[in-house]
Amino acid sequence: MKQRVVLALVKGLGCLPLGSARALGAAVGWLLWKTGARAAKTTRTNLALCMPQMPEAEREQLTRRSLIETGRAGAEIPVIWRRRDSWLRQKVLDYEGGELVRRSLQQGKGVIMLTPHLGDWEVLPCILSLHGKLTILYQPPGDSALDDYICRARQRAHLALAPTSRRGVALLIKALKRGEMVGILPDQVPDPGYGGIEAPFFGQSALTMTLVHSLMRSTECEVLMCYALRIPGGFKVVYRSCDSAIYDADPVVAAEGLNRSVEQALLQAPAQYQWEYKRFKGRAAGEPY
Repeated sequence: MKQRVVLALVKGLGCLPLGSARALGAAVGWLLWKTGARAAKTTRTNLALCMPQMPEAEREQLTRRSLIETGRAGAEIPVIWRRRDSWLRQKVLDYEGGELVRRSLQQGKGVIMLTPHLGDWEVLPCILSLHGKLTILYQPPGDSALDDYICRARQRAHLALAPTSRRGVALLIKALKRGEMVGILPDQVPDPGYGGIEAPFFGQSALTMTLVHSLMRSTECEVLMCYALRIPGGFKVVYRSCDSAIYDADPVVAAEGLNRSVEQALLQAPAQYQWEYKRFKGRAAGEPY
């Protein structure tokens, strides 16, 4: 029953116009902030750790704005899943750094597209597939019916899904060796035993994936940051070069470069970052949550 209700809710949200979905999501995000929900508490904790120099009143305003933006993201994602690619491409109103993708792909070494929890990451598979074949690392939800719906919604030409397993990593390596793109969420906390190392994130120790470093060492590929920011009426897709340290042979230095790359991206639109995600879980110093 619960699975059917969740799936019906997702499908119902998908029928809304984009503006209506964003308005509904904003209201939900505001309620999370106003009621002091768990998401609000985690957001406050993360912002206090990452931006201690910011006045408390300003941090609280950022907490409110962040939860509103997260609510918008949650409500508009089902809309994106339900619409055709042609509709979504019309909603991308601005681009920045597109020449970086074309230049990297021309080298034929493959490109890792790092997509942090910033803006709306569900926009990107459709847009990136315009440049060529894309394989994205995908962790299925616990709900099998929802998983099936998401997979069918994400299916499009030039896009493949790789599970978060050894088999999935093998698929990523093969794609990169063919000179294709792969998509990874770089600020996802790795599960224990799945390649993690502690590195600073806004000055705080954070368990950071080593998968990106391993893929680069195996394939000598390029790495770019990529994210879709929410703007009035649609989205702006941004491509950026990563911090040069991400290419270092030392996995610790590379992890530091990866986290700095995420920092530089989210500072462009800090309210659109998913601050309610427990980024500092699993570290040796203990979790602040």
